Amino acid sequence: MNDQLPQDDERALAERGAAPDTTIPIVVYVLHLAGMVTGGLTSLVGVVIAYVYRGKGPDWLDEHYRYQIRTFWIALLYFGISGLLTLVLIGFLTWLAAVVWLVIRCVKGLKALNEHRAPDNVDSWWV
Repeated sequence: MNDQLPQDDERALAERGAAPDTTIPIVVYVLHLAGMVTGGLTSLVGVVIAYVYRGKGPDWLDEHYRYQIRTFWIALLYFGISGLLTLVLIGFLTWLAAVVWLVIRCVKGLKALNEHRAPDNVDSWWV
């Protein structure tokens, strides 16, 4: 009887459809977070990965790639504006706000990914 259990488990997984691998989106979120330390270099790698894998999974997973791509471009804008505003000293505060925004956005994305659902407010410029 023990020999049949693995086959039964495999059959049950095949009938339900196995959950897609979420390793790549997790890596992209981590690369975005690491971008704060690397000056955005790893975030650039992450957005390239997101562009490559977009459209190759279920809709909820594709929404994560879309969310990650938007996160990259919006973060680039926020950090760019913060860089310009450092000339008038307020940029340090806006840079800190952008860091907090990025962390919250990535954590929300990772939480939704863990629950196998699309992230909330994909089109939002906020969190």
